[in-house]
Amino acid sequence: MLIDLTIEVTPKLREQALTNEKKTVDGHIATHFDIMDKEFPLEYVKRQAIVFNVSNIEENKIKIENIDLDKIKENMFVGFYTGFLKKFGYGTKQYFNEHPQLSKDLINRLLDEKISIIGIDFVGIRRRKEHSEMDQYCADRGVFIVENICNFEQILKDKKFKQFKAYTFPIKYSEMSGLPCRVVAEV
Repeated sequence: MLIDLTIEVTPKLREQALTNEKKTVDGHIATHFDIMDKEFPLEYVKRQAIVFNVSNIEENKIKIENIDLDKIKENMFVGFYTGFLKKFGYGTKQYFNEHPQLSKDLINRLLDEKISIIGIDFVGIRRRKEHSEMDQYCADRGVFIVENICNFEQILKDKKFKQFKAYTFPIKYSEMSGLPCRVVAEV
């Protein structure tokens, strides 16, 4: 079964996003990743994947102890379902400003595992100034962050984690800091 993990962009959604966050233009709207100064490798298009259900986290901070690191393998797409997108809706003020974050320790452990992609159902793995800094930090280590993923709950079906195949297809933009993409899960 195929599940689309991509937010559908409509004129209304685009307008709402632009009202609350000026960076949503130029490739940073809806489901996308911040490419930084790197090129997305074609072999990353198809990845073994896992999504962790961390919807019960406290204080909006996802930590190492919230997931089972033993389930993560090299080159994986690692997703985090918080329910934040579903709760607040893409483009709202709360969505852009109050989103969860991954702890720096967790980010470093994921990088140590040599994964390929981190997929999240919120705006960024860190907030404000740290957002771009951490995206660059990960990109420098060959890991890309796909932001604003929807429908992880359809994969999980109330489980703590679920493995699947992830297909990530970025638009072929050049010299842009963000790339819209289509992400599809095969379960």
